[in-house]
Amino acid sequence: MSPRRSIVLAALTALATTAPMAVVATAAAPIAAPMIQAPMHAVGGSGSSVPFFISHGGGVRHANATSTNWAGYAATGSTYTSVSTTFTQPKVTCTSGDQYSAFWVGLDGYSSDSVEQTGTEADCAGRTAEYSAWIEMYPADPVTYSNTVKAGDVITETVTEASNKYTLTLVDSTEGWTKTTTKTESGLARSSAEVIAEAPYSNEVLPLANFGKVTFNNNTVDGSSLSSLSPAGINMATSSGTLEATTSAFSGNSFSITWNSK
Repeated sequence: MSPRRSIVLAALTALATTAPMAVVATAAAPIAAPMIQAPMHAVGGSGSSVPFFISHGGGVRHANATSTNWAGYAATGSTYTSVSTTFTQPKVTCTSGDQYSAFWVGLDGYSSDSVEQTGTEADCAGRTAEYSAWIEMYPADPVTYSNTVKAGDVITETVTEASNKYTLTLVDSTEGWTKTTTKTESGLARSSAEVIAEAPYSNEVLPLANFGKVTFNNNTVDGSSLSSLSPAGINMATSSGTLEATTSAFSGNSFSITWNSK
């Protein structure tokens, strides 16, 4: 199965278009449509290809946006050339039914139609947990690496751009491997840089796997700490407003995302 990745932020109106996501190494139960991480979808209805954000009306004070499938932080308001993070691959708890989650860094997708990203996948095929790593240059199809990824692995993800050349690097220091892919694309906006935990999308936002808690460390954008750039904080919620994943405030240059029990 070849999921595709990008962003989907929730508003109470206008649904934004999709951008893709990556695939699981050993695929979970088949899904008819491609699994994607899409440029922001508003809650309910269809809309433009431009992501639409709403103010977060209460609860977690640090967050200023709510998404149907993104949680994390996005730097906006400039043109960006690099983004990086390090985290420990969270373990998903699989009870019943197929569930999905992805953890990635990328450029674009917050207010643009392209997404240049690399990340890992943690899915549930019924009661079986499956982990993988991938890159994607939306709208091109994703590429899933064959390298082993396990819960507890220390992962570093980096996306950089120079003269229209994009370098997407994923390091699993626990398993002892590094994958670097370069792509040349012109005319991309590079209008955002983000560190995200996401629920994939396939015609609708798919059930979010219970990943417990993931902490992103050493978050940098263009050589500066992400926390210093006043990034937009994003919580993930269902279209009815039930929180699914909560993004913490920064502690230094680290932050956590916690899966919310249903």
